[in-house]
Amino acid sequence: MAHALGGAPVLRLDDIASHDELFDWSGRLLAQVIEPLARGETAHFTPYDWRARRFGPAQPLPPAPVIVVEGVGAGRRALRPYLARLLWMELPHTESWARGRSRDGDEQREFWDGWVAAERNHFAEDPSRPFADLLVRQRKKGYEVLSGPAGTVGPDQEITQGDEPSAMC
Repeated sequence: MAHALGGAPVLRLDDIASHDELFDWSGRLLAQVIEPLARGETAHFTPYDWRARRFGPAQPLPPAPVIVVEGVGAGRRALRPYLARLLWMELPHTESWARGRSRDGDEQREFWDGWVAAERNHFAEDPSRPFADLLVRQRKKGYEVLSGPAGTVGPDQEITQGDEPSAMC
């Protein structure tokens, strides 16, 4: 996708999250990345080292016409006002968790046990899929891109004008 967007920089949310803040990192992302970029400045974020369990030295992220933000939680309520488009990777939870466990090996087994519960809680409190502009499905060869539920009413989206409860008349 980054290549198709003219070499757009990619910010991986794995660099923003940490063992202590699996999903409670919105403030840091806004302060280190979103706000400087919104001012036309180079952002500086401190990527997290999942094996050493600490943040590393600051890395620059220069302003660009488009920046791809990749990872679980990219469609969260706090970030949606800053997104041009939200793409949702349609993949069964069990398959995505198995991929992560395979990638990280036994060293991160304990982490993955905690991640599964944390991810479920995150999406129960702050769902992203209902706001997706596009749904992406992996095929044996390539990907299929479909219209997402954003702007439509269906079984996975309630009729509301936002995230807050409707005012009672």
